[in-house]
Amino acid sequence: MATNTHTEHPGGKAPFPPFQGETFPSQIFWLTICFVALYVLLSRVALPRLGGVIAERNAKIEGDLEAANRLRNNSEAAQAAYEKSLADARTKAQTLASESQAKAASEAEAQRKELEAGLKAKLDAAEAQIAKTKSAAMTNVRTIAVDTAGVIVERLTGKAPAPQAVERAVDAALH
Repeated sequence: MATNTHTEHPGGKAPFPPFQGETFPSQIFWLTICFVALYVLLSRVALPRLGGVIAERNAKIEGDLEAANRLRNNSEAAQAAYEKSLADARTKAQTLASESQAKAASEAEAQRKELEAGLKAKLDAAEAQIAKTKSAAMTNVRTIAVDTAGVIVERLTGKAPAPQAVERAVDAALH
């Protein structure tokens, strides 16, 4: 006689197979085999590949960082060289400006001295001409003064004065 181990469950349906107690040992066995296979697959295949990718990525990042540092150092050196050449150019420009200013000042001073010398020569010539003209005029003035003084004395006194006396009086008055 065969016994039927089938029992009715509420709702008339059989329970979900993974929740049936009779299948637990085989489920645990296959679960263990799957986890061991997954562990072996991950540890031997996937993780070394992933480690290689990570190592390669780290090496690329390190290379990029080194290249960036090298380029930064190059750009800093180029900037320093540019600033030095700019400072040298400023210094040279200031030197040229100072030299040009000094040259212009010396040329202006030379022209001023030349002009002063020319003006002094003209002034000396004019003063000599004035002195000559004054001397000539004074000679004429003396003659006119002697004649005029003689005529005035004659009209006032009625008699002509001695010419030497009139000349002495005029010379005394002029000097």
